[in-house]
Amino acid sequence: MILPVILSGGSGTRLWPYSRSLYPKQFLPLVSEQTMLQETVSRLAEFSESSPAIMPPLVICNEDHRFMVAEQLRAINTQATDIILEPFGRNTAPAIALAALSQPDALLLVLPADHVIKDIQAFENAVTAAKDEAANNKLVTFGIVPTAAETGYGYVKSGQAISNNAKAVEEFVEKPDQETAEKYIASGDYLWNSGMFLFKASRYLEELNKFNPEIVKACELSLDKADKDLDFTRINADSFESCPDDSIDYAVMEKTEDAVVVPLDAQWNDVGSWSALWEVSEQDPDGNVLKEGQGDIIALDSHDCYVQAEHKLIATIGLEHTIIVETDDAIMVAHKDRVQDVKSIVNQLKKGNRSEASLHRKVYRPWGHYDSIDSGERFQVKRIVVNPGAQLSLQMHHHRAEHWIVVQGTAEVRCGEKTMLLSENQSTYIPLGEVHSLANPGKFPLEIIEVQSGSYLGEDDIVRLKDMYGRN
Repeated sequence: MILPVILSGGSGTRLWPYSRSLYPKQFLPLVSEQTMLQETVSRLAEFSESSPAIMPPLVICNEDHRFMVAEQLRAINTQATDIILEPFGRNTAPAIALAALSQPDALLLVLPADHVIKDIQAFENAVTAAKDEAANNKLVTFGIVPTAAETGYGYVKSGQAISNNAKAVEEFVEKPDQETAEKYIASGDYLWNSGMFLFKASRYLEELNKFNPEIVKACELSLDKADKDLDFTRINADSFESCPDDSIDYAVMEKTEDAVVVPLDAQWNDVGSWSALWEVSEQDPDGNVLKEGQGDIIALDSHDCYVQAEHKLIATIGLEHTIIVETDDAIMVAHKDRVQDVKSIVNQLKKGNRSEASLHRKVYRPWGHYDSIDSGERFQVKRIVVNPGAQLSLQMHHHRAEHWIVVQGTAEVRCGEKTMLLSENQSTYIPLGEVHSLANPGKFPLEIIEVQSGSYLGEDDIVRLKDMYGRN
């Protein structure tokens, strides 16, 4: 059987402001009603009965994203084989090593969580062909049949034929300039580097141990000292910190003599920019992609644009090749040819310690979410939604008091030694420094309005005394 290893990392920069570092693109519904992560898992379920058997996925993700991964898998009725939490990113070679060490007898199908593959049958055929090569101890990479001389992708040069479906890898090459990319396409020997792989876990570890034993050692120590936390495997941070930061291409695939490439022509796209998302989205007769969330769009004499309105009305007049994205706290306008520079905007936000680089106004938590409605000097107003059966941590604040008003549902509130039930239109007051908690004992979402007041209102003014989600 094949074990899918879903690499769910990402910095959330290329599709800012819709994507953020704490809510990157794999958790967003970019091309369908499902998120990119859900799409990646679901397409494996569409394989025919004659295809290789597929196990439930093993997901590697950042610790900050653990509850989003678990919730999105639960929403599509998928129970992961495991969810391994990285305390910080160390690139793809260590991430895959963690999966291989935890499942040493498995055949690993390594998939980024944020790619589009529209032709499922072609993908299934490529996986079937790759399985035969992996069974012969080859390390298989999937090379995308190029449709243009792209400069935004790395390339794989194919060499001697190994079988009808696979060729030896002659070399991996970095992203080329335009002239070089055109030569690659003209030669017919080059494929785009997809970042997807299939090989035996044991075989990968053999080659990684040969070329980069430090990675294997650090990952082994990290797993040996790992803790099981709910549905997650939390690796040891101190051991993992010493792990080299290296991609699988640099660490193994460029060095091994057993790398082979299987071509994949399946309408693939890594959705690496707003222009790429425009390409894979349905366009109207004017070439526009108009996505209305809770907002509206009026496009007058505008062509080949991507416009996304999450909350407000956006009106365009006489625009061409323009990207406009509106979220609850930011608006980004760019020419389609300049979307790669979005990273520069995010870097400026990070330098200024701006929250827009990492968080949306709506922030998801394991118990639900909150939306920061308004704020000013010494006050902040939030709309808090608590899922049925969920509860916030038992906590206290040193610098703020809170007023809670129940808008919908039933709230179970602990304030000091007193516990009470509040229903719609009832309220309570949490004094500064008082131990308190909030829970939803009902079967429907609980919605409250929270008004904070005090000298400091930052999220780091939370002292968690007890937490069911392991956040103490």
